Amino acid sequence: MKNLILLLFSIALSGFGQQKTTGNLVALDNAFYDYIAKDAKIEVLADGFIWSEGPVWVKEGNFLLFSDAPQNTIFKWKDGEGISAFLKPSGYTGILPYSNEPGSNGLIINNNGELVACEHGDRRISRMPLNQGGKVTVADTWNGKRFNSPNDIVEVSNGTYYFTDPPYGLPKQQDDTSREIEEFGVFKIDPNGDVSMVVSNLTRPNGVALSPNEKILYVNQSDSNAPYIMAYNIQNDGKLDSGRIFFDATELQNAGLIGSLDGIKVAKDGTIFSTGPSGVLVLTPNGKLLGRIETGQRTANCTWGDDGSVLYMTAHNYLMRIQTKTKGVRF
Repeated sequence: MKNLILLLFSIALSGFGQQKTTGNLVALDNAFYDYIAKDAKIEVLADGFIWSEGPVWVKEGNFLLFSDAPQNTIFKWKDGEGISAFLKPSGYTGILPYSNEPGSNGLIINNNGELVACEHGDRRISRMPLNQGGKVTVADTWNGKRFNSPNDIVEVSNGTYYFTDPPYGLPKQQDDTSREIEEFGVFKIDPNGDVSMVVSNLTRPNGVALSPNEKILYVNQSDSNAPYIMAYNIQNDGKLDSGRIFFDATELQNAGLIGSLDGIKVAKDGTIFSTGPSGVLVLTPNGKLLGRIETGQRTANCTWGDDGSVLYMTAHNYLMRIQTKTKGVRF
């Protein structure tokens, strides 16, 4: 708790004074400026975190929640109020030290207004009423086997969840002896609670997002040997087809740009905003890279906030935002 208080003090200090800006915009196509104004600034809202992740905007209250998995904490940011600790522990309720990233990762607000979290240490998907507390396990096993470390999640309008389960939260990651599921899968949770693995052949599935019509599931893979955004057609029964490579980030990696494909969000017209090498990549629904929002940091995730047109970004030690000229899907 002492460490958390010191961290909050450090973060609070960073919020005083003139708003700091950072990074730059790189347009590879003039259409990039249909989504981001040429003079748009990347604002640094707070710093001092260990690894910020999983941002989600809470409409009822107009504030942002995001994870710091190493701190086992969900933080809250609100304009005019700054940073405060919202929930600790956020993803690991054990007594002994667990791993370098025991806390929550991806967060969403579900159709019922509850906070849904991907929990590394407790190896589960949980849900919790925002104003009452008290977590409920949505799922923690598949075929009787514990998940590895759920990472990111999305919900369909009918209540179905899709989430990824790479090894990043395990004490020894892929070599951890506590692993019970061989694959690093993409899973589906039906509204009745049934769990099924819908993708089994990815090495490091990470961020997930839905197309505006909910017919495509995008899955980011944070594998430097296969840095792909995958696209899967969603069948009538919720299962996925074999998928296709929607975007290959190999050239960006080879150019020396820092960062991996991680979190991903979609605008109302189907444009993709994906964290990746250099910051956030902006891609057309056909997979053409229009440009980059370069944060100068390894950028973990992003989400839509305010009226749906502001993109909030969690980038290493930082929380950032940029005003866009579009709006997020299902906002």
